[in-house]
Amino acid sequence: MTNSDSPGFTPRHWIALTALIAGLVAAYLHLWKLGYMGPLVCTANHGCEIAMTSQWGTFLGVDVALIGTVGYTLILITAMIGSQPARINDRRITAILMALIIPAFVFTLRLKYYEFFVLRTFCPWCAISAVTITTHLIAVGLDWRRVEGRGSRVEALSS
Repeated sequence: MTNSDSPGFTPRHWIALTALIAGLVAAYLHLWKLGYMGPLVCTANHGCEIAMTSQWGTFLGVDVALIGTVGYTLILITAMIGSQPARINDRRITAILMALIIPAFVFTLRLKYYEFFVLRTFCPWCAISAVTITTHLIAVGLDWRRVEGRGSRVEALSS
């Protein structure tokens, strides 16, 4: 690939950067739950503690913050691999990112529903994850359009 073929900063780069940040937040919350982080930095209404210690703070017996840490780590690794010049236009990377991001987005909708409407609280740390996975959903859609559009252009040029 020549420099003129390089797409520059792609949605994959954005996904990798934001997955790193959200993954660190999720790790912080998980470590707090394990008792390694001292008091949880949150709002005055203790929304974080309420959400994290509720029955919806676990899923199938696993801490949702740990699920987030693992999920964001997988998204980060996939996006970083897909950002390498040799793989930047590989549709399979986008498909893998979709397979990771879409279920995570649905899972986050479930968590936000219980946080807002059942627990009637707000956790700013959880909001970071919700905003991040929503931007990932948009970014992976844009990346799909980018790689599909590039594939169409390459096919037209080779005809």
